[in-house]
Amino acid sequence: MKLVGVLFVVLTAGVAMALTAAVSVQPQIVFSVANPSVEPAQYSLTIREDGTGVYKATYTPSGDDTAAAPVDRAIRVHNPVLAEIFSVARKSHFFAVNCQGHQRVAFTGKKTLTYSGPDGRGSCTFNYAHKKGVNNVAAKLMAVAYTLAIGSELQSEHRYDRLSLDVELAALQEAVVDKQALELENIASVLESISSDDAVMNQARARAQKLLHEASMTR
Repeated sequence: MKLVGVLFVVLTAGVAMALTAAVSVQPQIVFSVANPSVEPAQYSLTIREDGTGVYKATYTPSGDDTAAAPVDRAIRVHNPVLAEIFSVARKSHFFAVNCQGHQRVAFTGKKTLTYSGPDGRGSCTFNYAHKKGVNNVAAKLMAVAYTLAIGSELQSEHRYDRLSLDVELAALQEAVVDKQALELENIASVLESISSDDAVMNQARARAQKLLHEASMTR
């Protein structure tokens, strides 16, 4: 009986290790941007093929602050964005190519796309890529990051500056229409908090409610 018990423990441990290994080799894409002229000055999105991910951002200290609190939060990305970014990664040799185009365009940030998975790995850095698919991936992921950044702004304004909420929410609505803001579900809790707060102006609450409806469409 003791031998059976030992074998069961070994088997259980083996299964757990196999599951952990399966999770660790799940394909993922990391998108990082550095641009000192905007806030946040640096951020990254890590997105796994199951749609789970992490957003990290570093904000430039201001005023008397000696350091800015870093942002590190879980996110989720859905299809069709999710399917597109992994499809482009595989069609682009896992980003193991020279992405930088030769066009003279305005600087919008030093962008790096990195793919890693059991089927391959690679990385490329660019301001504006010569491949349309790579630029599309960057644009969509920047739109996801914009949503997360404005979500943080809305959360702060809801606490300290409610009168600014309507302008911020109006800008977010425009960004959604222009496809400059994606994956609203990631800030649904912030929008819900605003829409249900009687101390917030009715127009701002209505905007938040409409954006919540947009967010529900991706669930």
